Formats: sequence, structure tokens, C-alpha cells
Amino acid sequence: MDFGNLGFDLLTRVATASGQADPAAGLAGPGAETRKAAEEFEALFLTEMLNPIFDNLESGAFGGGPGERIYRSLLVREYAAGIARSGGLGLADAVQREILKLQEKTP
Repeated sequence: MDFGNLGFDLLTRVATASGQADPAAGLAGPGAETRKAAEEFEALFLTEMLNPIFDNLESGAFGGGPGERIYRSLLVREYAAGIARSGGLGLADAVQREILKLQEKTP
């Protein structure tokens, strides 16, 4: 599945949150920025994991029609974002810890 620039934007946010792209970015609230980047990464991962499940549903499960594939992918993204916000798999916690470790190593 192609998300266009979503992966690049996410990596940019992770780099910014870790202080690699913009050192001043972390001054406003490094914990909030790193958490947001980590949750977005987990949501992207969950979207990729949920897509095959929804791809195998019969056509018409969401009302049918030509827009079904578009809206199905949006629904899967929102499911993944909701799961990540509510604690998810714990991947966001691990990613946040690694970002914070990178911040400690960055001079």
C-alpha cells in the first residue's frame, strides 16, 4: 500500500523529536513530541498489519460501490490510530524510549 509521503513525514517527525533535524523543536515539549511521533509510527505499523484482514472481506461489506476501497483504507487507518492511542501493542512505548535514548546521545 502506498501512503505517498506519509512515511517520509513520519521519519521527519521522529528525527525532529529526537533533536536530529531541528534542535529547537524539543524545547516546547519534548515528551509530547516524542510520544506523538511514536504513536504515529505504531499507527502506521498497525495499518499495515490490519490491511490484509480488511482486504479479504467480501466486496459490499461497506456498502459496495467504486469508493469502497478508498473508504475502507481510511477506516483501517482510523482503527489503527485508535488502537495506537489507546495503548496498542506497546510499540509506541518502545519507539519513544529509543527516541529518548537518541536524544541523550545527541550532543
